[in-house]
Amino acid sequence: MEKYILVLITAGSLKEGEKIGASLVEGGLAACCNIIPEIKSIFAWKGEIRKEREVLLLVKSKASLLKEVEAQVKKVHSYEVPEIIAFPIEAGLQDYFKWMDEVLKKKKIKGSGLHT
Repeated sequence: MEKYILVLITAGSLKEGEKIGASLVEGGLAACCNIIPEIKSIFAWKGEIRKEREVLLLVKSKASLLKEVEAQVKKVHSYEVPEIIAFPIEAGLQDYFKWMDEVLKKKKIKGSGLHT
């Protein structure tokens, strides 16, 4: 079975999250991107403790596409070091995985224009 992954990505705003998610789906690098609005992140950055409002993207993809996902996110993300963390998907509905296979990396998908 193909190795599927769930990638967590944070972004600074809903607009930026939509831009990132749309670019991944339209480019065939993600089958689906869910955006969870309004999370609170606390992290150390350049010697300071920061508290920021962000959005969280849950991106469903394949392990074989992770490097391309990373490159695309870095290309469109505003952060100097974006959070891109991938977890293996151990199990799930086979019909869902079949659908993922149908849409991932086939060709560019006509987009909604969210990332423009």
